[in-house]
Amino acid sequence: MPFLPPHDGPELERFEHPLASRYASKAMVRLLSPLYRQRVWRRLWIALAESESELGLPVTAAQITELKASQDAVDLETIAKHEAALRHDVMAAIHAWGEQAPGARPIIHLGATSCFVTDNGDLLIVQEALALLRRRLQDVIAALAGFAAQWQDQPTLGFTHFQPAQPTTVGKRASLWIQDLLLDLEDLDHLIRTTPVRGVKGTTGTQASFLELFEGDGAKVEALEQRFCAKVGFPAIPVSGQTATRKLEDRIGQVLCGIAASASKFACDLRLLQHLKEVEEPFETKQIGSSAMPYKRNPMRSERINSLARFVLGLMPSSYQTSASQWMERTLDDSAHRRLTISQGLLAADAILVLLRNVASGLVVYPKMIEARLAQELPFMAAEVLLMEAVKRGGDRQDLHERFRVAALEAGRRIKAEGRSNDLLKLLAEDPAWAMNESELAALLDATRFTGRAGDQVRQFLAGPVAEALKDHAPAEEAAVRV
Repeated sequence: MPFLPPHDGPELERFEHPLASRYASKAMVRLLSPLYRQRVWRRLWIALAESESELGLPVTAAQITELKASQDAVDLETIAKHEAALRHDVMAAIHAWGEQAPGARPIIHLGATSCFVTDNGDLLIVQEALALLRRRLQDVIAALAGFAAQWQDQPTLGFTHFQPAQPTTVGKRASLWIQDLLLDLEDLDHLIRTTPVRGVKGTTGTQASFLELFEGDGAKVEALEQRFCAKVGFPAIPVSGQTATRKLEDRIGQVLCGIAASASKFACDLRLLQHLKEVEEPFETKQIGSSAMPYKRNPMRSERINSLARFVLGLMPSSYQTSASQWMERTLDDSAHRRLTISQGLLAADAILVLLRNVASGLVVYPKMIEARLAQELPFMAAEVLLMEAVKRGGDRQDLHERFRVAALEAGRRIKAEGRSNDLLKLLAEDPAWAMNESELAALLDATRFTGRAGDQVRQFLAGPVAEALKDHAPAEEAAVRV
């Protein structure tokens, strides 16, 4: 196959994950990097050693000082060499750190099992990642709130089944997007508030190793976990096997899927509105919409949101399969899967929210197109208003209702079969029963009278639930990740 390039060169041996290299933010990538994970592990080991020392175990202040002095000097290459020989990631990390801190080597990981660092570490990293997603979610809500306020009273044609329906306002439609995101924020806050760490549980969750260390003193074992949890800042799950229950990751996945679904709904709506030429996502000055059709303004960012959301939604079923198939106190068939789903779900959700904010902050509205489409459909929707006015002028409502029906069907036929504009008002004006000319009929079609309380609903919504959700908002860009 001469078309293919030669299979040599180190550059052909590397793979860049597009979520990390193309879509997600640097902040999220850093949080999920191998380096950050190793540094979190080391802080967990230090917190354990400090707690053990405080409760009288033979862990010296000098050993803890030595660990702290080298906690950030992670050498990933050395760890990789140890793992190649030991076939065990946690032991590789212990051996590598022991070489850097030989005086503390004997007490690293004292009484602990591998899941002490893997599960506790993953849950702590997830908490940081969720906090970042929370700020990003607030960024999006704030951007859409500004958009909703700006267009809160702009009448627009409503759609049900993507068929013309009663008018609403551009801002009211945006409030529907915000409402979904507020529900996601509630779920995210609950998840952050209630997600524990594994704590100090020992090999199969019985704390037997720590009970041995404390010579049967269960109170000290309990105190050890309490001190450890105070240092890491999160409570421990009450009971565990060797691992914390994998249902914790199901809960994380549910929230990520909720965010993805809300973002996808917004992106679908915007793609439809861009097709109608009413609202568009931002388009850069030199941006190219198509390699073949230079006039195109494709909604590529919204399409990317839909694509990434589809990926996140696809992760959830396999997450449930992992929690459902665990054996007794643990099996290892969850390991590779968790490495993939947790990180990719967080990276994709981060990418979605970064994109969503970008789009929401630069939405372009075309009021003339909106007004033209609304004017095309409004005569059909104004039936009750026109009937009431004609009755005031002496008409018979039941007779007028039938005349309106016949005229509306004819106007619709001409639109679809002959490509005409909507001439319903002209047809009504030609019927003496209505006792009004076309100008008088048109004067009754003020679009604002058909939008109900849409504008007021937006104002109340922004001043109430939205303002409450944003009261502690700190833009995500201001939150640096320390690596």
